[in-house]
Amino acid sequence: MAEIKDARQAILREIDKRIIGQRHVIDQLLIALFAKGHCLFVGVPGLAKTLLISTLSEVLSLRFSRIQFTPDLMPSDITGSDILEEDPTTGRRVFRFIRGPIFANIVLADEINRTPPKTQAALLQSMQEGRVTAGGQTHELTPPFLVFATQNPIEQEGTYPLPEAQLDRFMLQVDVGYPTLEEEVQIVKRSTSADKPQIQKILSPERIMALQDMVLRVPAADHVVRYAVSLCHATRPQRAPGSRTNRTSGSMRLAGGPKEAEALALVSEYLAYGAGPRASQFLILGAKAKAILEGRPAASIDDVRALARPVLQHRLIVNFHAEAEGIGPQVIIDRLLEAIKP
Repeated sequence: MAEIKDARQAILREIDKRIIGQRHVIDQLLIALFAKGHCLFVGVPGLAKTLLISTLSEVLSLRFSRIQFTPDLMPSDITGSDILEEDPTTGRRVFRFIRGPIFANIVLADEINRTPPKTQAALLQSMQEGRVTAGGQTHELTPPFLVFATQNPIEQEGTYPLPEAQLDRFMLQVDVGYPTLEEEVQIVKRSTSADKPQIQKILSPERIMALQDMVLRVPAADHVVRYAVSLCHATRPQRAPGSRTNRTSGSMRLAGGPKEAEALALVSEYLAYGAGPRASQFLILGAKAKAILEGRPAASIDDVRALARPVLQHRLIVNFHAEAEGIGPQVIIDRLLEAIKP
């Protein structure tokens, strides 16, 4: 446990040489890394999302690949393709697979919503199974393998919404905000100077995989697991407002008071679809990773609550009533956190 906590501190020190501020973004990035989860970073251009991810791969000695998503990008541009080659000695022609940029440890899918769904879907198999199928052949990806995608929330022209099936593969949606005034002053000073700090490598790929396995062994008590599942279950609009489960059976109390009834009414009125079982799994995995990164021996309900918004917000599909009234998933998640008690 002490090793992964010390590794976190060392990684933060190296990242701080290039990135100023954005500590919550870095913390969530490390949680996803050690929980083997993919991340979707949402923020306007110029907030150092690409620099952060490339710096992390450098600190961890991981192979880094950047894919700039554009409307004319084809699936084979990501996965690779077969080319026909002729042997100069025998004249025999054979197909040889040329690997695409997906064959890396950390893949940055830059502006992922700028390419059509057909190309976006090329990432699905690799994100879920860690392999790529091309030309009828399946090729294994070398672990650790993580996809970190970026998305601009402002510019909508020429973009394609990510399919729900692909959104569900991302463990976290990390919101990247503007720096504070003092942070921006430091950013400008550092980026306009000739000083380029050298990054020290902290972990090897083999050690990262060992620490990822260690996260799986972090205990999560039954009441913590039930809380995570109850939180996800409450986001599903088929639950009638005012319903309750028996607290004595070990389940969470989902309704019974004004806050609970109000929260579940919001779910029923404004959500078309809620979070699936993968959200519950990611809440517990994220809670385990957060606990061990902070040097604690077990995941807690506070860890689950801290990760509720980044895990759930991209999985909740609002209906037209919510869009018309300007109510987003974050509002509903906050109400559910207030209402659902252990």
